[in-house]
Amino acid sequence: MTAPVLEVDTLCKSFGGVHAIRDLSFEVREGEILGLIGPNGSGKSTTVNSLAGIFPITSGRLLLGGVQIDGLPEYARVAGGLARTFQTASTFAEFTVREQIMLGSNVTRTSHPLSSVFGFGRKADEEAVLEKRVAHILEITGLKDVAAKRVATISSAQQRFLMIATALASEPKVILLDEPAAGLVSHERKTLSDLIKSIRKLGVSVLVIEHHMALIMDVSDRIVVLNFGQKIAEGIPEEIRNNPVVIDAYLGEAA
Repeated sequence: MTAPVLEVDTLCKSFGGVHAIRDLSFEVREGEILGLIGPNGSGKSTTVNSLAGIFPITSGRLLLGGVQIDGLPEYARVAGGLARTFQTASTFAEFTVREQIMLGSNVTRTSHPLSSVFGFGRKADEEAVLEKRVAHILEITGLKDVAAKRVATISSAQQRFLMIATALASEPKVILLDEPAAGLVSHERKTLSDLIKSIRKLGVSVLVIEHHMALIMDVSDRIVVLNFGQKIAEGIPEEIRNNPVVIDAYLGEAA
């Protein structure tokens, strides 16, 4: 078994008197794709926002590479190796695709983060390494052919892949993908599935939060299931697919 790169230890998050997350524990291992699923209102979004630093946690611990991060601001977590995407596209419409990805690398740069866009304060060696990294990210995310286009002119699916590309540019240890398949049609979901699997080859672990069960079952090594803010199951996809507690939770949502 590989070592954990992200550890969630008895996480609790309350909003006033409402317990959104209760004693949640799980880990994302090195080179692993972990799925996080659950019915609507189960606590998935609260969990992701707590991990990313948008919400301060009520109690528990979050560790990244063995270092406790639950007291750190968002930017410090990104610098430490935790990147994320959002449910809705978060992009700079006036930038080119390449420029947006380059901005995602600012936490790893020693020159000014805007130097790649506006041309000042560049360091030649760093620029060469960055150009090579960005070229590889453009290739694996399928954005190479639109690298010079303005973000506002590319398709909504390409903008979703661009969010992933921008997150990868920060050289994360773990990337949190928050409902990456939202709004995608069948062939685009297949492209997304292949992309998620390819991220592992970069040495990056993946936590995928998703409603689309076929995608989760296809890409995940293990799956954690939430309901009413608590973990109700954890296991490989086949175990989760046949777990009566999980089936009841989803049937209850449908009813």
